Amino acid sequence: MCIGIPMQVMSVEPGFANVAGRSEARRVGTRLIDGVEPGQWLLVFLDDAREMITPERAAEVNATLDLLALAIGQGVSPAFLDEPGFALPSAMALQAVQRMTQS
Repeated sequence: MCIGIPMQVMSVEPGFANVAGRSEARRVGTRLIDGVEPGQWLLVFLDDAREMITPERAAEVNATLDLLALAIGQGVSPAFLDEPGFALPSAMALQAVQRMTQS
C-alpha cells in the first residue's frame, strides 16, 4: 500500500518540484501535474506528485495521517491533540464509546 503525503511546493524546475511537508523536504517528479507553482499543495506518492490539492485538503490528509500515527503509537504534534473530533475510542469517555457502539 502506498500513502499519499501532502507537500507544499517550494520551487519548481522542469519536470520536478522541491517540496516540503511532514517535517521533510524532497525533490519530486511533476510530469503528471500541469502548471505546478510555488505555494501549491501536491499529493506525493513515492517521490512523484500525483495530484494537486487545496490547502484544506492538505490539512485534512495531514490530520488523518496524524490520527494514524497516534493509533500506531508514533506520537503526533501537541497541537493535534487539542483539536476536537479526532479521539480514538481508548481516549474517549466510556459513555461516548457506548453511544458509538449501540445500534
